[in-house]
Amino acid sequence: MAEDFARAVDDGLKLAKRIYFGKDRAVAAPRPPAPMERSSTTQPYLPTAPMVYAVIPDPGIVDNPDLPSYQPHVHGRCDPPALIPLQMNSIELDVDCYLDTALVTVTGSWRVHCVMGSKRCDCRIAIPMGEQGSILGVEVEIPRRSYTTQLITAEDGNEFEKTALPETGGFLKPNIFTLTIPQVDGGTNLSIKMTWSQKLTYNEGQFFLDIPFNFPEYVTPAVKKISKREKIYLSVNAGTGTEVLCKGCSHQLKEKLRSAGKLRFAYEADVLKWSNTDFSFSYTASSSNIVGGLFLQSAPVHDDDQRDIFSFYLFPGKQQKTKAFKREVVFVVDISKSMSGKPLEDVNNAISTALSKLNPGDSFNIITFSDDTSLFSTSMESVTSDAVERGIEWMNKNFVVADGTNMLPPLEKAVEMLSNTRGSIPMIFFVTDGSVEDERHICDVMKKHLASAGSVCPRIHTFGLGIFCNHYFLQMLANLSCGQHESVYNTDHIEERMDKLFTKALSTILVNITIEPLQSLDEVEVYPSNIPDLTSASPLMIYGRYRGKFPENVIAKGLLGDLSSFSTDLTVQSAKDMPLDKVFAKNVIDLLTAEAWLSEDKQLKEKVCLQSLPPLSSGFSSSFCFIFFFSDCQTKHPNWRTIRVYSNDPIGEHRRIKTQRNWRKEKDNKQWR
Repeated sequence: MAEDFARAVDDGLKLAKRIYFGKDRAVAAPRPPAPMERSSTTQPYLPTAPMVYAVIPDPGIVDNPDLPSYQPHVHGRCDPPALIPLQMNSIELDVDCYLDTALVTVTGSWRVHCVMGSKRCDCRIAIPMGEQGSILGVEVEIPRRSYTTQLITAEDGNEFEKTALPETGGFLKPNIFTLTIPQVDGGTNLSIKMTWSQKLTYNEGQFFLDIPFNFPEYVTPAVKKISKREKIYLSVNAGTGTEVLCKGCSHQLKEKLRSAGKLRFAYEADVLKWSNTDFSFSYTASSSNIVGGLFLQSAPVHDDDQRDIFSFYLFPGKQQKTKAFKREVVFVVDISKSMSGKPLEDVNNAISTALSKLNPGDSFNIITFSDDTSLFSTSMESVTSDAVERGIEWMNKNFVVADGTNMLPPLEKAVEMLSNTRGSIPMIFFVTDGSVEDERHICDVMKKHLASAGSVCPRIHTFGLGIFCNHYFLQMLANLSCGQHESVYNTDHIEERMDKLFTKALSTILVNITIEPLQSLDEVEVYPSNIPDLTSASPLMIYGRYRGKFPENVIAKGLLGDLSSFSTDLTVQSAKDMPLDKVFAKNVIDLLTAEAWLSEDKQLKEKVCLQSLPPLSSGFSSSFCFIFFFSDCQTKHPNWRTIRVYSNDPIGEHRRIKTQRNWRKEKDNKQWR
């Protein structure tokens, strides 16, 4: 799909050369890719910032709406339609960072500069997002019409999916969302507001924010005298109450506010050309030791769940003087036929790298499975250079694809091998790209095994490849064991994402974490219900709902690497200026969805839908719905969303636009067609 999109943009840029701008410059063509970039021919034409495109099925409508020129007749049509990037008149980036999440709003103005004034075309919006991006909403204003995104029910979503065209909206790639606005007049200015959330990355005590904000030269207006205004606003609320230090920034921001735990910056300027680099910002907000805090907040007035909100965090600190955990690691790898080629090669490389990071005193084993199960060794192998070398050699010989996918035997074998763990943390890394019929049974069996384990049960860290594996199952398998879950939908990033999972899990510094005295509350619900371990590679953020009087003194407890007890007082504070429900919305929805899949509970499924909708009176005028498919056949992206766009026409009626061909209301004759 991404390649088709890129080819359509390439066709559109060629068509755009027909446009005449008088004495002003013509639309610039994109810079040809450098030799090192040619491995991915689509990359130069995929959006690297929020973009809007004119959808051109008929090349004959391409012309300057202000300055018509002689255009030779073009025979035929563009199939698929070409995409001409629209010129941008203004752009504003507004970012609010809370804890480990950024809420991003981009507001801009684009003009249909490439279509005759007497003609119309659809306009495609493309929104690239940063780490774990999740779209929240889009609003579009054009003369006499406006469009917003709106929640629909699962039943309507199934009906809508049958009639909607693929190009009306959806994920171009896991981090690029697109949406089509139908039939916009040539020469029209579109005002668009896009909102999404994304995660901050963390490394050695620093938080990093990266937002796609690299605009190609050809979106700069061709008329030189048009003022181009660029604005960037950034606020940071680390929540720690300690000093926040800026470590780096890609743009010339001016500091507007500095207080305990908070920073605020702004930038406004008239520019000759738009930003040609992604917006990045980094800061520190933690100490050298493990520190934590807890926030309390009343439930939003219009929230369906009227229980109060709490959230606690633990930061790992910049340096850890405590003894590291001894680790016993089993890699369980799917070698079914669908893993053949690059996926299995990348998994091999990632595991080889992880083995090299283990310390003397650690131990490991490798298990492969298809219909049969194969082991590198009948017992755990102590980490030595010779053992690691033999393990890599074994993978090179035995990572050969075979028929079938039988998951339970290798998982039970891995748990059995880690059953006698003493003085170390047992870990299972489970890697698969498929799904099987007995996944709920596997979860039940693993839950029983984990319950009978010792004081530190095996952590099952799961990694899902592609769109055909059951990510609900993998999420639940990780949740049951306080493990981590990671996924990848693009084969280009398998090794990178696996390395991220291995680095995070292998850097565990605190396990068996509990918060006391939560049990004194009348009612409490924690997401996730089993609190994950704290690692040096990532802060720990937990969200919950409760009823009752929250205790004034709260303590976080756990086990350190030398198996000594750890405890720290959590500073309890009110979070009046922090939208905790929005910060944790994606995490909660993902967890609830996985639980709903496992339990097949209809009420829980309804709760997911309600959780996905910010109330209209809460400041969000619209929201993309999160319609999850709970069927056992996992053939779609697990975060697949069904989209419906609503239009406010001049008489104030709401009309559903199901596709760009059907259910469209003409303003002139008020007739359906």
